[in-house]
Amino acid sequence: MPSVLDVAALDELAGTIQGQLIRPDDDAYDEARAVWNGTIDRRPAVIARCTGVADVMAVVALARSTQLPLAVRCGGHSAPGYGTCDDGIVLDISPMKGIRVDPERRTARAQGGVKWGELDRETQVSGLATTGGIVSTTGTAGLTLGGGLGWLMRKHGLSCDNLISADVVTADGRLITASAEEHPDLFWALRGGGGNFGVVTSLEFRLHEVGPVVFAGLLIFTADRATEMLRSIRDWAPNTPEELGLAVALTTAPAAPFVPEELQGEAVVGLAVCFAGTTEEGERALAPMRELGPVVDLLGPMPYTAVQSMFNDSYPHGTLSYWKSGFARAIDDQLIGSLVGSMATRPGPLAEIFLEFMEGAPQRVGADETAFGSRTDPINVLFLSNWDDPADADAHIDWARRGYEAIAPHTSGNVYLNYLGEEGDERIRAAYGNDHYARLASVKATYDPDNLFHLNQNIPPQH
Repeated sequence: MPSVLDVAALDELAGTIQGQLIRPDDDAYDEARAVWNGTIDRRPAVIARCTGVADVMAVVALARSTQLPLAVRCGGHSAPGYGTCDDGIVLDISPMKGIRVDPERRTARAQGGVKWGELDRETQVSGLATTGGIVSTTGTAGLTLGGGLGWLMRKHGLSCDNLISADVVTADGRLITASAEEHPDLFWALRGGGGNFGVVTSLEFRLHEVGPVVFAGLLIFTADRATEMLRSIRDWAPNTPEELGLAVALTTAPAAPFVPEELQGEAVVGLAVCFAGTTEEGERALAPMRELGPVVDLLGPMPYTAVQSMFNDSYPHGTLSYWKSGFARAIDDQLIGSLVGSMATRPGPLAEIFLEFMEGAPQRVGADETAFGSRTDPINVLFLSNWDDPADADAHIDWARRGYEAIAPHTSGNVYLNYLGEEGDERIRAAYGNDHYARLASVKATYDPDNLFHLNQNIPPQH
């Protein structure tokens, strides 16, 4: 049975680690326990802000001995709030910010607390980057362990496809390196298997020539053209160069100076892009879309770091949010009809639908090379319901669920792990398929036989 974390145990831990130990009666507690998703309101027994591997080992040892719930936090962007817990231990590696870039080898090593914006800042000094998320405050570790969709994926693969090695503190307190040569079974599992296998204290990435200036930005079309635009993008996107990362948003036009006043607050179709090649090539690739007459055209040369943070203001810390998603094999007319119907019933201006295009490098990676479970589906559809007033929660959650139910017949049944909430074991299996799930459960039994790391999209060990 789990024990109570008594004062003596906390005092002993405080004397062991170099990082900060935050308890419920500390002034910093409420700020420290908060995660990105403002719907999550949990009260851990202690938050240990680790500054190095020795701190991580000490906290893992305490969790193992007390059998208290252990939540591991990097960027805190987990949509279902896995970076915190009630009455347990939060192992917060966000202070671990070390980054080393090797421009000659085109590699970077980042400690587990590094966020994508911080990594991009260092790699872009040498005109290099690797696939990261589309919100730069997201943690590198969490995104990579779940797969890692981002602007560069069509050309350079997912974040996990660019992982060379990882240092991991396992449930028994060891520090090991997982790579193609060392612990290859764990290395396979880390690339898409989530936080099931240990605390990743550093990651080594393969880098690519990107930026520092890319051709990127946003095109906005009026909502009455949603069906037309989705069809046009469907037909155009597969023939574009893989340097073009793109996403479609069925969303609300912001009250911003670049949006015509009469369009502000209205439903719109947004096409967001990042072309990781020359400006001339980017202009040629986007010409067919620009010729369709967007009401707003914000395409042009911009720093890659600005592209990576383009959506940051739309998803601030404390956002009230609920997600439902699934992969689609094609954008057929039935799917388009369902999406346009959901767009028309949005419960508020912050509710939106995202389509992310994966066709390219992710599909050239062998299905069994990594744990990531969906290599054949080129489109990810995400119902991203955000709201400001807690009283609006039921309406927004219901909208996302109904929207997903409407498109479910047009999806493959697969789901992206990083967008998956508390939806049950069946949906976790769907993220991998039965064969990958069984293999992951076997790796779990090797490295975490007692399921210490269970506050995640959990895969119980198969003994």
